[in-house]
Amino acid sequence: MSLESVKKHFKQWNRENDVMEFETSSATVEEAAETIGVMPAQIAKTLSFRGQDDKDILIVAAGDAKIDNKKFRELVGIKARMLKPDEVLEQTGHVVGGVCPFGLTNEMDVYLDISMKRFETLFPACGSTNSAIKLTPEELFEYSLAKEWVDVCKGWTEELVAETVTAHRD
Repeated sequence: MSLESVKKHFKQWNRENDVMEFETSSATVEEAAETIGVMPAQIAKTLSFRGQDDKDILIVAAGDAKIDNKKFRELVGIKARMLKPDEVLEQTGHVVGGVCPFGLTNEMDVYLDISMKRFETLFPACGSTNSAIKLTPEELFEYSLAKEWVDVCKGWTEELVAETVTAHRD
């Protein structure tokens, strides 16, 4: 059902047929990167957090980025607390490993981390543990109905990406 809600979401842009379904798992960043054939950093992972006043939020970040608790607190006003798997399913309609900012069960604020802006294309999940779609950062912003680009992650750098891209091509 979750994959279908995502396809329905993309139908408004005539992109429902661009959702890729795989024979193998794409539930983790590493599995998705291997299945699709891209660097792990290009996987746009969606993380679910408790927000203020019980309004949960989604942060979409590059596959190599980690949430920076100090930056998160500055953005949201509270400590970063991830939702439990059953809460994620209840709020998003998607199982862990397929969570994405598309076709959500409940309205949630979506923020995109700047760690993804260094790529021409990204691959977020599409509601199941074996799906994804290829999007530009601009398309991801539009289709996710994101509130804004934010800087809430650590562990990634522009220099590292240049080295990784070069190594990946060799």
